[in-house]
Amino acid sequence: MKYANHLRLPILLMGITFLCSCSGLRTPELPPPNILWITAEDIGPFLGCYGDPNAITPNLDRLASEGVIYQNAFANAPVCAPARSTIITGMYPPGLGTQHMRSTNEVPDFVRLYPGYLRDAGYYCTNNRKKDYNLIEKTEEWDESSGTAHYKNRAPGQPFFAIFNFTVCHESCIHQTMEKLIHDPAAMDIPPYHPDVPEVRHDWAQHYDKITMMDTLVGNVLTELEASGLADSTIVFFYGDHGGIIGRSKRFMYVTGLRVPMIVRVPEAYKHLAPGGAGSETKQMVSFIDLAPTLLNIAGIPIPDYMQGNAFMGPDQPGASPYVHTFRGRMDERYDFCRGTFSEDFHYIINYMPHRIYAQHVEYLWRAPSMRAWEKAYLNGECNPEQSRFFQTKPFEELYDRNADPWEVNNLAADPAYADVLGELRGATRDWQLTIRDAGFVPEGLLKEINSGGTIYDYTRTEAYPLEKILETATMAGAGDPGNIPELKSRLMDANPIIRYWAATAGIIMGEQASDMIPELEKALGNELSEVRIAAAEALFGMDRQDTAMEVFRKTLFHETPETVLFTINVLQELGPEALVPALPELQKVKENNENNYVDRAVEFALETIASF
Repeated sequence: MKYANHLRLPILLMGITFLCSCSGLRTPELPPPNILWITAEDIGPFLGCYGDPNAITPNLDRLASEGVIYQNAFANAPVCAPARSTIITGMYPPGLGTQHMRSTNEVPDFVRLYPGYLRDAGYYCTNNRKKDYNLIEKTEEWDESSGTAHYKNRAPGQPFFAIFNFTVCHESCIHQTMEKLIHDPAAMDIPPYHPDVPEVRHDWAQHYDKITMMDTLVGNVLTELEASGLADSTIVFFYGDHGGIIGRSKRFMYVTGLRVPMIVRVPEAYKHLAPGGAGSETKQMVSFIDLAPTLLNIAGIPIPDYMQGNAFMGPDQPGASPYVHTFRGRMDERYDFCRGTFSEDFHYIINYMPHRIYAQHVEYLWRAPSMRAWEKAYLNGECNPEQSRFFQTKPFEELYDRNADPWEVNNLAADPAYADVLGELRGATRDWQLTIRDAGFVPEGLLKEINSGGTIYDYTRTEAYPLEKILETATMAGAGDPGNIPELKSRLMDANPIIRYWAATAGIIMGEQASDMIPELEKALGNELSEVRIAAAEALFGMDRQDTAMEVFRKTLFHETPETVLFTINVLQELGPEALVPALPELQKVKENNENNYVDRAVEFALETIASF
């Protein structure tokens, strides 16, 4: 992927001179366009204009008939805060250390939230109202960010950038069952990975009801824009903030968690900025990393060097990337680590924690009746292999044909016929990780320690973070090949603690096959980094060294860093009753003294699990 590495200057376009100044577009012939962003939470492209037969979305369908539909638009993360971190900075969160849910780590001083650039250029910028940027804001960059923020409060003649964000279709909308529905549950098209049970059908129908309600709200915003007389000078974007919401979508690295609807309507006066005519569609690969550069570009503002996406509208477009890169870290109280790459035809996922099942228990997700019903059906043996897979451990790599397999149930990664495609997307993913200096390999407890003394961005660009060797070690671990054990034994003694951590993780993934690593794993129990000790202890637990491992867990449950405590609880939950029951006294004390929300959710479920034995 080509990243912007220079300041792009406004150019001559359509015979109209755009002056290069801090105020952006300033000509008598054509004033700077207003820009309106309408966002909806937790929806995939479940709209009539995307061909969805279940959808009732007349307002968005009308907007699409007047604009351009993006068929390959994606969130870079399948959950709100990391996805929004991508948008607001124009940088990939794994390169900043802001990839975990609600992590709020510091970012470098040179990173500025994009509305600041617009305000410098004279725009009135409003956000109504969600932020959730997954980072610590250094300054307030909005003219107004609140539930009443509106472009109508600007100075006369001032151009505006305004966001209206709708939460009516958020995941929480299915937590309480509605008795009366617009959509018929019996008519729902159920994905093949979901069991066909009443709760699943009802949640899908209720989700579509909420999408229809959201569509009405969008219609109100568009009607107000028309009534204000500003529609002819306003570029309108509509998009979802990530996929969702029924199980195996939001939080998960599948197309259902990452693909979003995106519609852009450009008025006639600015049609030279549009990617196509009214009612058209494009297959150009775009994602949230591209939104900030695109926004600045269409406003005539130079794009800063550090932004990592490509503008997909406006005068200065470097050429579309053939790929969209995606990521997942900790989601709420559960740790996982995945990276992915979409091309126009295929989707590649690499799971660096394949020993963890997809469906790790997340309290908020399990509030949905459909999720509880799915788990019940699985435990009762009522699910077929496609439906059961969600409750099983993951393959190291996944590859899906986006055209032949739109629900992504047929993993082609091991099929020799797709070896070239697998190699291409594997290489593209690795190149991207190296380019952004992916900090995802650093255990979160250590990330917090690093952030207390500087930025994670700066740390990953020092000799303390030999990313190439770390990535290689994590790849050997995830692949689970016993042939790598001699080298992994050596890396368990490496000078770098992150390399030691991933070498110890290999022992977990390979289990008893890695028994030759026991001496080195036992030495790792004395490591100064808690996560190395925890990983080594988990590996040894599976090699009949339970007492030794429990000594480690009992100590790390009281670590001063909440993320290390949470990591320990995750491990105990994974190991089951043989680990949870002996840790009961310590878990009860954690519950009594904890002040971290995610630790509280994890320990509460651990105690519930123990009570069920």
